[in-house]
Amino acid sequence: MSHFTSTPSTRRVFMMQVATAATAVMAVSEASAQAMVDEKDPQAVGLAYKADATKVDKAKNPKYAAGNNCANCGLFQAKAGAAAGGCPLFAGKQVAAKGWCSAWAKKA
Repeated sequence: MSHFTSTPSTRRVFMMQVATAATAVMAVSEASAQAMVDEKDPQAVGLAYKADATKVDKAKNPKYAAGNNCANCGLFQAKAGAAAGGCPLFAGKQVAAKGWCSAWAKKA
């Protein structure tokens, strides 16, 4: 008797295994995606973070200047043109590229 007759090794079985593995990889990558910073988060409130820099209260934040946003801040960690990226001030969360906070520092 052959040991290979009880193990199905067809192309169909292989393709199902590949599809299952691909689905598992996609599920893991989606689960690891970082959440966005909530403007109501205590740290965000303390830093006057706004997801849309055009909505910054200039009276309360005199450091703000038109055109300043997370995308052109030295702390922003994302590729050019990204809609969001990491910031060491908000560990484990992402900030909007169009956002702003009082820790904004000109990108070198």
